[in-house]
Amino acid sequence: MIPEIKKIFYATDLSENARYSFGYAASLANRYGAGITMLHVLEDVSAYQDSLVINVIGEQKWDELRKNKEQNVLDTLRERLEKFCEDVSRELPTCPFITDDIIVKIGNPVEEILQEIEASGCDIVVMGTRGHGIMADAMMGSTSRRVLRRCKKPVLVVRLPEGEET
Repeated sequence: MIPEIKKIFYATDLSENARYSFGYAASLANRYGAGITMLHVLEDVSAYQDSLVINVIGEQKWDELRKNKEQNVLDTLRERLEKFCEDVSRELPTCPFITDDIIVKIGNPVEEILQEIEASGCDIVVMGTRGHGIMADAMMGSTSRRVLRRCKKPVLVVRLPEGEET
C-alpha cells in the first residue's frame, strides 16, 4: 500500500530548527499536492503565578486582563506565522505549497499538538527537534520525542544539520 499524503500537520516552536524543518513540510506538500496545517503552542503560565497576581489585583480583573493579553499574543503569533509562510514561499519559488490553516493555542505543547493532530485528520506530522549530543538523545523529554511516542500518525522529526545553531 502506498500512502496518500493530502494533509500535512506541522508543529512549530518558531525556532531556527522549526524554520529548517518547515522546508521538509513544504517539500512534501509540493510533491504530493498536500495542504499544511501549522500549529504553535504557547506554554501556559503556571497556576502559582496566576494565584500571586490574583492576590494583588483580584480574580475578576485578572481574568479580564489575561483574556485580553492572551488574545493579543495569539493574534501576534498568528501574524508572525503568516509572515513566516510568506517568507518561505518567497525563498522557495520552485516549491509552492498551500497553507490550509494556522492555529495558535495556549496550553501544554504535547497535549495540544496531539489533540490538534487527531482533529486535523492529517496523513503525516512534521516537526523539528534539537539534537544536543548523545546524552541528550538518551534522555526522553523533548516535545518532539513525547509526541513521537504517543502519536498515532507517522511523524517526520527533522534535526538541524550538524554544526548548525538551534
